[in-house]
Amino acid sequence: MNNVQLKNNVMMIKKALVLIAILLEYQGYSQSKLDGYIEAGLKNNEVIKQHNFDINKSMWALKEARSLFYPNVSLNGTYTKAEGGRTIDIPIGDMLNPVYSTLNQITNSNAFPTLENQSVLINPDNFYDAKIHTTMPLLNFEIIYNKRIKAQQTTLQKIELEIYQRELVKDIKIAYYKYLQSLVGIKIYEDALALVTENQRVNHSLFKNDKINRTAVLRSDNEVVRIAANLETAKQVSDNARAYFNFLLNQKLDTQIMVDEINENVPSALVEGNTENREELKKLDQVKELNENINKLTKSHWFPTLSGFADFGIQDFDFEMNKDSRYYFAGLGLEWNIFSGNKNKYKLKQVEEDNKKISSQIDNVRQQLLLQFQVTQNNLRSALEQFNANKNQKESAKKYNDDITKLYKEGQAIYIELLDAQNQWVNAQLNTNIALYNSWIAYAELERANATFTLNQ
Repeated sequence: MNNVQLKNNVMMIKKALVLIAILLEYQGYSQSKLDGYIEAGLKNNEVIKQHNFDINKSMWALKEARSLFYPNVSLNGTYTKAEGGRTIDIPIGDMLNPVYSTLNQITNSNAFPTLENQSVLINPDNFYDAKIHTTMPLLNFEIIYNKRIKAQQTTLQKIELEIYQRELVKDIKIAYYKYLQSLVGIKIYEDALALVTENQRVNHSLFKNDKINRTAVLRSDNEVVRIAANLETAKQVSDNARAYFNFLLNQKLDTQIMVDEINENVPSALVEGNTENREELKKLDQVKELNENINKLTKSHWFPTLSGFADFGIQDFDFEMNKDSRYYFAGLGLEWNIFSGNKNKYKLKQVEEDNKKISSQIDNVRQQLLLQFQVTQNNLRSALEQFNANKNQKESAKKYNDDITKLYKEGQAIYIELLDAQNQWVNAQLNTNIALYNSWIAYAELERANATFTLNQ
């Protein structure tokens, strides 16, 4: 190898490295652009905000369930004013007056007075009672399982949020690719319009010089109108794609979308199936565990509950307060449900049927997710094959169009041949563009089916 060849090889290597660096830079920048949109969508989406509200509500419900284990302390006070009604008769005079009379005779005095019989109202008159009332569960399986159920419901809400987030990520990616697809479509039609407009100018000039007949002029005029109409349709499609993309991001529908330079990079079809990570299965597993705790909660009604209480307060008549007014009152309360008409037994049967249903759903959903992965992977492979075929057709159509254009300029081809070559070239570009972004759309659906996108929680 001589020095000239060595220098040429070194230059080629340098150019290749520069090209690779540019490509890597573009790919990283493009990925960061799309990631930025996805991050904005996950942050601003209203449905996600509603899911977060539900999660917060579930967390507060869990804290409420935990608070049932702590004592409940309250300040209670009553004051009663009564007159009339039922009474309790106490014959104090009939019992003590004979004794007192005998004692007065013995002592030769009036030291022991004569007493009257008493009649006491059952309802206390001018009586107050103020106390601090404390209760606390000591043994209650219902609140134990209730806390577990609330915790699982919170986890369930978080899983449902992840499911929606993955769907939103997929929708954002598909909307982004469709918008890029529309931009390329507009560019193709703009180039085609410039081409047919030039043909129109040339044909009018040739017609004036009696080089061609009127048919070619009329056909070139119609082509300009047709391509212009297609261009306007492509712009409307692009506006709709932009509006939908902005809707997913919860921003103004006419907000401009920042995109990078568009190339023909395609995704890889080599994706290993891993549907066991799908949140749908996690959700059903969580529902099954929750149902098991509901089963235990239902059985817990057969067990006794034990609670304690204590009152510390003061009570007296006429708002008097002294050391005798203070009191405390404490105790234990036991409740054991002996018979309830088999109500809990029938509830337990319902829970058992729900558990069977959930197990069946898990098997069915697992098969559905596996089917979804296989279908989306096959769709991606088909899309890539279609893209490669359309890309080859595009290259052939370009060569054919270049050859016919050269022959037409030399007067060796008629305008119909030129028009056919140009239409093939335009259609080949459109089909390649559609196939390219259909590949990325299929990849986004495969990514969703495989749950491979990393959600930043």
